[in-house]
Amino acid sequence: MMGRALLMIGWLAALGLLIAGFHGYVVDGTDGLSRHVLLALLASLLLLFSHCWILFYLIGTGKVIKGAVVEHELEPEILDQLRDFKNQTSPWLLVAMILAIATFVVGGAVVTKSMPAWAHQTLFYVTVVVQIVTLRRETRVLIANERLITEINQRVTP
Repeated sequence: MMGRALLMIGWLAALGLLIAGFHGYVVDGTDGLSRHVLLALLASLLLLFSHCWILFYLIGTGKVIKGAVVEHELEPEILDQLRDFKNQTSPWLLVAMILAIATFVVGGAVVTKSMPAWAHQTLFYVTVVVQIVTLRRETRVLIANERLITEINQRVTP
């Protein structure tokens, strides 16, 4: 249940990122820029929140599953599934978080005229693509993780 809530926040934040990007193209004056920055900040923070907590959630449930495997002498292939979950998500989560931060920071550099706008725009598009790929991977892994937890619960609960 918690994984689903975190995913919903992540998808809503990705939508917020798209809305912030749209506002970036239609910015007119200080009010428009302020709205763009505020939307981008909110979307970026929500993405960071979602990705960080999904990472912690997978680590936490992984420890619980490992404990159940050892305690109830379940097949060790379950641990291979956990490693696969981690390998499918962890690198993407970290890259997605770094890109969200970088896009926001480079946006600030564009506002101060320290960098060209194309750098921020290019980074924005890369960030959106990586966010969507990451959220799709998180969705698949969290569904599989939830199934595994349910299966183990059924096997070890009398």
